[in-house]
Amino acid sequence: MTNVLIVHGVGGYPEENWFPWLKKRLEMLGYNVLVPQFPTPENQKLNSWLKVLDRYENQMGKNPVVIGHSLGVPFLLNVLEKTPAKAAFFVAGFFGKAGNDFDPAMKTFAQRKFDWTKIGENCKHFEVFHSDNDPYIALEKGEELAVKLGVRLTLVKGAGHFNERAGYTKFPLLLEAIREEMKRKHRNG
Repeated sequence: MTNVLIVHGVGGYPEENWFPWLKKRLEMLGYNVLVPQFPTPENQKLNSWLKVLDRYENQMGKNPVVIGHSLGVPFLLNVLEKTPAKAAFFVAGFFGKAGNDFDPAMKTFAQRKFDWTKIGENCKHFEVFHSDNDPYIALEKGEELAVKLGVRLTLVKGAGHFNERAGYTKFPLLLEAIREEMKRKHRNG
């Protein structure tokens, strides 16, 4: 069974945005899906998020599929420096300074030098989704992330921050990308 980890962003929670919809769809396909609640905005530090993730280690198994939204992306970059994953799907992601009011609260996650070689060794497949009108994370940040990961950015026009406010309670494009990658992995052994 393939395990999937979905990580929310600043002020986020497991039942927001497209997370419940994607969780349900993936479970219908036989995946084990985890959507933990990470401390935010209080105690929103990398170490406190890593402690929460440690509690799910047995349920996650080895080589899960990881999905990050917003701050969930630099969090998963930190995780992927140390832990392998089957595939990573990043939505409205960034590294470094995001250039918004949340930068001070995201510093421990994102404002550091990442070991891109190690991240690439631990995960062979990345997909980056970004919008052309994200009010929090500029398109350039998503483009920088895609370049560092050596992948093409999937631009979704008018998707805002891929949250409920932008109408994102479902995300069929992401579901299809996950299904396609898992089919490819299954075919290739």
